[in-house]
Amino acid sequence: MQQTSAAITAERKHSHVEICLHREVRFDGAATGLGEYAFEHNAAPEINAAEIDLSTDFLGRRIGLPLMISSMTGGYGDALTLNRTLATAAEKYSIPLGVGSMRQALEGSSHRDSFAVVRQAAPSAPVYANIGAPEVAAGLSRDQLSTMIDLIGADALIVHLNPAQELFQPEGNTAFRGFLDKLQTITATIPVPVIAKEVGSGISARVARKLADAGVRAVDIAGAGGISWQKVEECRYLDQFPEEARFSPSALDELLNWGIPTADCITAVRKLKLEHPEYGSLGVIASGGIRNGIDIAKSIALGADLAASAQHLLKALHAGTLERTIETWMNDLRAAMFLTGSASIEELKQAPIHKKN
Repeated sequence: MQQTSAAITAERKHSHVEICLHREVRFDGAATGLGEYAFEHNAAPEINAAEIDLSTDFLGRRIGLPLMISSMTGGYGDALTLNRTLATAAEKYSIPLGVGSMRQALEGSSHRDSFAVVRQAAPSAPVYANIGAPEVAAGLSRDQLSTMIDLIGADALIVHLNPAQELFQPEGNTAFRGFLDKLQTITATIPVPVIAKEVGSGISARVARKLADAGVRAVDIAGAGGISWQKVEECRYLDQFPEEARFSPSALDELLNWGIPTADCITAVRKLKLEHPEYGSLGVIASGGIRNGIDIAKSIALGADLAASAQHLLKALHAGTLERTIETWMNDLRAAMFLTGSASIEELKQAPIHKKN
């Protein structure tokens, strides 16, 4: 019996999670660029470590710490339990949670509960809906936009940009023409802010400017250094067509590791905001290889408002250590703040940081 498009999408979502958990799909060397930076040590911090405040503001909401549980799951059977656990943690720590692509929820109703459970488990935490750039380029109706937002009581809509992933995906959609015009229509139409998110190849200053001009309120730069979704899709392709090669061997390695390192994305967008005040209010989320609270601290000092993680938190969830991991990252972040004399996230944004020699 032929599968429906919703069933195919659900199967793909499940395979994505399994590959991220069990296959080696990180960028070679996990080169985020954050390791090239070091804070200037403050030997006289003039603060009490116990009084450090991790809370901050993002998109008009006060959150408990500058960390977002990044878009991962939804749209297949097992995702209901995963999303409930992620949402419970988001509620406990008052941090944002992005759901996985809601394309499946637009194609059918069979797994909508795997998304709806997020708001049930996180009644007050910021929760973000999510749809892909190809779906935006193809055109989304008001009813479809309302379905995604209303299903989870979304505080914002993430539009994920994934040209490299779509290029490698066996059933990928590379029709991106007209995306920015359609995006601008959405930002002017829906009642919640729009966040533009790459999925692991990075957002340059040039693209960030175009996205802001289209009405986007924040960008998740999702730089190279974490998951390579090209590698995820290459795994899926080779599982289906083990004898077929789509790209020449001499080009494949570069394409699988294609992208802008996370630190370079953050600093480029910060420069854009400093040199062009009209973009000064553009929010910046740092993701792409965030592994601990020191990475969060460095991202903020380099110009981000908060950081986000997907694979590390997903693995922690499956290991039963999600909350312990978040609390460990909070300890890392407090340590970096104390050793730079930063009593608040706003002060951390001004902490001296430099490239290592």
